[in-house]
Amino acid sequence: MTRSERFKPVQRISDDRERKAAQLLGECRSTLQAQQQKLEELERYRKDYYRQYEQAGSAGLTAAKLMDLQRFLASLNQAVEQQKNAVSMAEHDCQQQESRWLQARSKSLAVDKVAERMREDERLQHQRREQKESDEFAQRPRRKD
Repeated sequence: MTRSERFKPVQRISDDRERKAAQLLGECRSTLQAQQQKLEELERYRKDYYRQYEQAGSAGLTAAKLMDLQRFLASLNQAVEQQKNAVSMAEHDCQQQESRWLQARSKSLAVDKVAERMREDERLQHQRREQKESDEFAQRPRRKD
């Protein structure tokens, strides 16, 4: 078994780690996108309710209804802030996962390069061996029949 063949499991493990890191990065990005969409929905929802609040104030709602609307808007503001924190955490997680993927990718490329060098060395050794055999064969005295 050649060195490059013995090295294949190392290469396979390195490729698997890179693939897994890429998969986790994709999942992380999907989570981030979902968190950002939730934030956008909450902000639209809050904007609509603020508009209703302004209209209700000029329409002359009762104080109790205005207070309820204010409490609801306060809880909506709190939900928006919590969602902003969730987006921030998801962004941080994605940055860390991207860093892990880049590290795994770098290692995988280095392992691939080593494997390629091994194959090239083996190819050159094979060529030299064939050339040596060919030279030895050419130097043999030929029998005359």
